[in-house]
Amino acid sequence: MKKILITFTLLLASLSVWAKPQIVTLDLPSMNCAMCPITVKKALTKVEGVSSAEVSYEKKEAVVTFDDAKTTAEALVKATTNAGYPSTIKE
Repeated sequence: MKKILITFTLLLASLSVWAKPQIVTLDLPSMNCAMCPITVKKALTKVEGVSSAEVSYEKKEAVVTFDDAKTTAEALVKATTNAGYPSTIKE
């Protein structure tokens, strides 16, 4: 049993080596009030793998740092859209 636990722990550790933190900027043109960023940030930070989300009402964008082994940029777009703020990925 101990060998299985050690093997499993090493496997998990090796998987995290492949995961890289990613940063994506989302365009949020439908934010129209100073309270909108609060809702957007809540939606983004609920996505598993998101480590930070900085949302700017003035720029109408969100800069999100996430673990690409746990989520994708597309999932972040879906989260903001489901919260009522459709977004697109800025290139």
